[in-house]
Amino acid sequence: MWGSMSASDRAKRGKTLRELIANGRSAARADARGRLARAKLRHAMVTTLPDRLLGGVLMRRHLQTTVSLRERELLVPGWPAAFDGIRIAHISDLHVGELMPVGRALEVIDLVRRGKPDLLACTGDIVDLHVAGCEPVFEALGSIRAELGSYFVLGNHDLLDSVRRVLRLSRSAGLVTLRSSAITAPRGLRVAGVDWSSSIAGNAALVRRASFGSEVPHLLLAHNPKAFREAARLGVPLTLAGHTHGGQVSIRARGDAPRAARRGSRLKVGHYHDGASHLFVTSGAGGWFPLRVNCPAEVVSLVVRSAPAK
Repeated sequence: MWGSMSASDRAKRGKTLRELIANGRSAARADARGRLARAKLRHAMVTTLPDRLLGGVLMRRHLQTTVSLRERELLVPGWPAAFDGIRIAHISDLHVGELMPVGRALEVIDLVRRGKPDLLACTGDIVDLHVAGCEPVFEALGSIRAELGSYFVLGNHDLLDSVRRVLRLSRSAGLVTLRSSAITAPRGLRVAGVDWSSSIAGNAALVRRASFGSEVPHLLLAHNPKAFREAARLGVPLTLAGHTHGGQVSIRARGDAPRAARRGSRLKVGHYHDGASHLFVTSGAGGWFPLRVNCPAEVVSLVVRSAPAK
């Protein structure tokens, strides 16, 4: 196989193998450098190496697929009547990098802008592996005019390279970064957001830290859907999350009907409820690897309606 390759292809694949070896040596570290090395190793194994072995066909097909603007109406008991019918733009998991070039990311953000949202909710992972080059993406997100504000919470990939640079870019773009904190938006909407945690217990602690004391938020933003377990216990009407990508590959297309968020069940993608509390998990705009089956990339325009409690 190697003998039939062009010199350019052999050079690219040789470089990939050298990167695999270098990142493999650092992957055992427990610090930030180790976390980034492990992420690079996963990326090389599931994206770069398979794509180069197949002559670039995976990446070409991936970049030819569209990211859809998906419109949904959510009926949420406990949602304040004063905000009945507001439009929330929910964007997550851009993963700007090899699988989401900056130009493609800007096109995706333009989809959001054309939806004219009242509130922008970005639930993390703007960055994939490296912050450098992501500046135009943060600027584009910050340029969206939303009456009730534009909010951002950190995803696990935003933490890999330089969280300080991510926070600086977010702040300079005018995004409100909610780090296990809460804010009262214009007209009195209470919005909270939590940092990344991988566990249910960790997310629960962050949600409690972000509460309004005796008043729970109307809207909670989290990268990890596991935050919904504590949000539902506290009676938060609506939680938005990402992170899962819906798995990117599914046996069958998902439906739109809300599903019960049973204890122990995976909160993978779509609309869930636990009593009067609701969760929406987007499948995200970017990817971990260049393939999606029955799980299209998306940004979501959510019209949130008040509904009588059952």
